[in-house]
Amino acid sequence: MSTVPSKPAILVTAADLAPQALALLRDYAIVYAGKTPTEDDIAGLCRQHNPQAIIVRYGKVGAPAMDAAPALRVISKHGSGTDTIDKVAAKARSIEVRAAVGANAAAVAEQAMALLLACAKSVVRMNARMHASFWDKATHKSVELAGRTVGLVGVGAIGARFARMARGLDMRVIAFDPYAKEAPEGVELVDLETLWKSSDAISLHCPLTQENRGLLNAQTLARCKPGVIVVNTARGGLIDEPALLEAVRSGQVFAAGLDSFAVEPMVAGHPFQGEERILLSPHIGGVTADAYVKMGVAAAENALAVLHA
Repeated sequence: MSTVPSKPAILVTAADLAPQALALLRDYAIVYAGKTPTEDDIAGLCRQHNPQAIIVRYGKVGAPAMDAAPALRVISKHGSGTDTIDKVAAKARSIEVRAAVGANAAAVAEQAMALLLACAKSVVRMNARMHASFWDKATHKSVELAGRTVGLVGVGAIGARFARMARGLDMRVIAFDPYAKEAPEGVELVDLETLWKSSDAISLHCPLTQENRGLLNAQTLARCKPGVIVVNTARGGLIDEPALLEAVRSGQVFAAGLDSFAVEPMVAGHPFQGEERILLSPHIGGVTADAYVKMGVAAAENALAVLHA
């Protein structure tokens, strides 16, 4: 009596995947790692199911997981940032790493702009004051963004989209991006020193690498304009968090809008908590209903492109 071989496995490091992505992967057995998988969880599931592909949403994928899955051919990121994947280990094992570049660009760029506007207009503080029965019209002054300069670190899909929105607010847009072959329309490419000195607001839109870890630190913040606004929807490791906290408290930084952090999820007692001029969101820039589908489909398509090559 013959048996029908089971479907090859694809591991998803999350508890769900968009139905549109699942439809593309119908020839594979989908294994979910849960909402908050650890590296050990992922390695254990690799050992158990020997997946041909891993779609990475949460958690880190390192050499132990790769070694536990001899059939593994591709690691596909559900998003654009691949810093949670050990790319050196993957290359050494001839495992391709793919990213869903641009799939969440609209969502993240909108979050960055929301944080910039909220900082400039003191949205959170004024809301709290109003709910406490205060009326601060006679004493409050917001920051007007029109005519001011925003400096972008990175002008990939997200940065370029943010730049278009900033130009729509009549802001001057400058950017540093050593990988950009040409500047997006209306954006002036500059060196980092010019960006620090010239920007009234700085928004980070670059991947995290060993070279740029702690890019925004005590030294670079000191070279910025007094009262600069800082926005980060990229990776928390780009910022030296104690240095940023000190700069906010001293007034060197007027306000900061942050959607990513050095350690995630943020734990109770983090020094940023309770700071009125540091606006926090839990790395949700790319978390919209539309982006969920776009990233899932792109991650599935990237995995299949390798598996079916």
